[in-house]
Amino acid sequence: MAYVSLQVHFVWSTAGRQLWIDPQWQDQLYAYLGGIAKNAGAIQLAAGGMPDHVHLLALVPATLTIAELVNKYKSNSSKWIHETFPELQDFRWQTKYGAFGVSQSMSPTVKNYLHHQAEHHRQRSYLEELTELLERHGIEWDERYLGE
Repeated sequence: MAYVSLQVHFVWSTAGRQLWIDPQWQDQLYAYLGGIAKNAGAIQLAAGGMPDHVHLLALVPATLTIAELVNKYKSNSSKWIHETFPELQDFRWQTKYGAFGVSQSMSPTVKNYLHHQAEHHRQRSYLEELTELLERHGIEWDERYLGE
């Protein structure tokens, strides 16, 4: 038996940071992403984002790798978007993603942050937000690859 409590804050953008996520259906997207997590054995705790990116907070089981869950999230949600919105056949996610561990004590703060993305992005861009997360978590990055 493994006793694991692994909360992960995921973030990734649309390819080229295109404004493809329409606010009229973004809640449907977040619900669909929650279903993807559930089918993979994870639990999505919160979701938020903007027209060019998503943030997810998920409880990831010991039996699932971060990369496997992100692959399921991206591939299945892309398929859903293509099938649900035929005009978005060019939709795709960027190839890179961020995944940041979240302690139980910080979970309410992260949930609040995800639910108030519009307010946060009045003051900073997605790239500013991403680099701040990378810095806060001590992750080195190459500026050339942040938009991929």
